[in-house]
Amino acid sequence: MSLIAGLPMYDFPEVRLLTDGLWSAIQAHLKAAGIEAPANLTRPADLMGFWRSPDLLLGQTCGYPLTRHLTDAVQVVATPHYTAPGCVGAWHCSVIVVAADSPVKSLADLRGKTAVINERGSNTGMNLLRASIAPYAEGRPFFGAVIESGGHAKSMEDVGEGRADVASLDCVTFAMMQRYRPEKAARVRVLAETPSTPALPLVTAARTPHGTVDALRAALMAAAADPELAVLREALFIDKFEVLPVEAYKRVVALEQGAEAAGYPVLV
Repeated sequence: MSLIAGLPMYDFPEVRLLTDGLWSAIQAHLKAAGIEAPANLTRPADLMGFWRSPDLLLGQTCGYPLTRHLTDAVQVVATPHYTAPGCVGAWHCSVIVVAADSPVKSLADLRGKTAVINERGSNTGMNLLRASIAPYAEGRPFFGAVIESGGHAKSMEDVGEGRADVASLDCVTFAMMQRYRPEKAARVRVLAETPSTPALPLVTAARTPHGTVDALRAALMAAAADPELAVLREALFIDKFEVLPVEAYKRVVALEQGAEAAGYPVLV
């Protein structure tokens, strides 16, 4: 068995070496505990295949696929506490952005506009936007068009460059864009924040032994407490890790159900 690990959700090219450094620290703690762990991170092109791999030692996913597609495939290991604006403890939100010079002043003003989402299976890009728009949709199509970009950073660029009018961005991604690509972030402004859900969970395969799960959690906590990693953690907006009950992620499902109850089951 060849185990794999990956931290793909915030793996910007600008911080890739730092992500590798965080994994090296986690891997060293696992090795000291007698746990086999890959030396290098996997950077998967097929995220669903990666998440569903029975050889997954540690990965990070989104709350929407976690609750809809991965309940039989993974165990939640821990949830990061991020320090980006919009994060509170292990919870985060999305920011709804429009162009910096957009005349839009409220969510209601977005009716008939073009929305861009990273993908339909995203909590932060789609589900939280749908929950925010549902009260205004009145059971009818709301946007003039909804397009998919393939990623939050691309969604923000689409808004900033006029290809779309609005996007919903994970607040950690937005903070990274502000820090590492400020010229692009300056082209948009925050119109509103969405409801909050637990942040993107770290997961392991469903078949991972309980002892290994405990070792993973101990390694994460040790990496979060290591003073030599303080600069690295700050650059990645990571404070610490918390073991949330998996039931906390039912908040993702509750927001979807709330939109359905409001007559707005599909973001349109």
